[in-house]
Formats: sequence, structure tokens, C-alpha cells
Amino acid sequence: MSNTPMAANPLTRAVLEIDEYASGLGWDQPARLFALVDTARLRTQEPALAAQLGLQDEQETSGLTPIEQDEVPADRPLDEFLATIAWPDAVAGCALTVERLMLPPSAEAQVPQGLDEAKLTQWVAGHPERQEVRMTVAVLRDGGRESALRLREKDSATEVLTGSELVPGLAEALSATFED
Repeated sequence: MSNTPMAANPLTRAVLEIDEYASGLGWDQPARLFALVDTARLRTQEPALAAQLGLQDEQETSGLTPIEQDEVPADRPLDEFLATIAWPDAVAGCALTVERLMLPPSAEAQVPQGLDEAKLTQWVAGHPERQEVRMTVAVLRDGGRESALRLREKDSATEVLTGSELVPGLAEALSATFED
């Protein structure tokens, strides 16, 4: 992806590439799951797939290639769906991009007590300080993590925040897909 900024870490580059891809699809999209495979290994072991993905002419010898998986079911809680996933050994990591509403920390004290999940979702959706955010979280089999956050109101590649601990709960859920 030509507009992805260069990053020193291959996992950061993969997360930014997925963020750029999701950005190109626009907002109000379903969650998307990606396998992360070692690009050099992919070229060697699956040359036809590498050619189909346009990787045969790349000069880079290291890196991760995101491969989008089948659709994430919208009618099932994300944590339940992730608990059903197991990856083959060829997959070095995985990533998920998902959109959510978020409130600033200052709004936490305003949350009414005793709301079930559906009513809490309604309350957040109606809150004047809510912000729509796209989170892309990736983990490696060896424990590496990276995330990218993009706010809808600041929808620009230069406004994407990255860091390894931005969405720790989702990173934990993705890491669990590599446990036996």
C-alpha cells in the first residue's frame, strides 16, 4: 500500500497497512480479521499466492503480509467468535480491525449504574462526547503487539495513533487464539 508510512517494526507496518486498507473502505464497516504471515516465507512456500498478492517483485526481505479472513459474524459477540479461532503454524500473527464508540475518561463518572449491555450501548451512542474510533490491533505468536487508532473526526493517515498497549483487552483476546 503506497501511502503507508515506513515504520521500523514489521508489525507496526502491517497494522498501518491494515488501517489504510480499512480507511479506503470507509466507515460503518464490519469487523475484519487478518492472518499475518511472514512475507519471505510466503514467497518461498506459496509463490502463486505471493504473485496473486503482488509480492513477487518486492525488494523487502522481511515483513508481514496481512491476509483477510472470512467475514467476522456480526450476530455473535466478538469475544465468543475469537474463542473459536485456531491458527495453523504458518500464521505468525493475526490482526483485527473494528469500529467502536468511545467516551473520554471524563464521561466515566456519568455512566448510569445498573444498565445492561444493550442499554449501555444506547446510552453511549447518545452521549454528546462520544467519538467513533477504528481500532486495528495485531499480535504475533511470539507475544509482540501493536495497535492503531483512528478517530472518525480526524480521519487522516497523519492522525493515526500507534502503540503496543492502546487496546490491551482486544490484544489479549487475539493472543488467546494462539494458545493450545
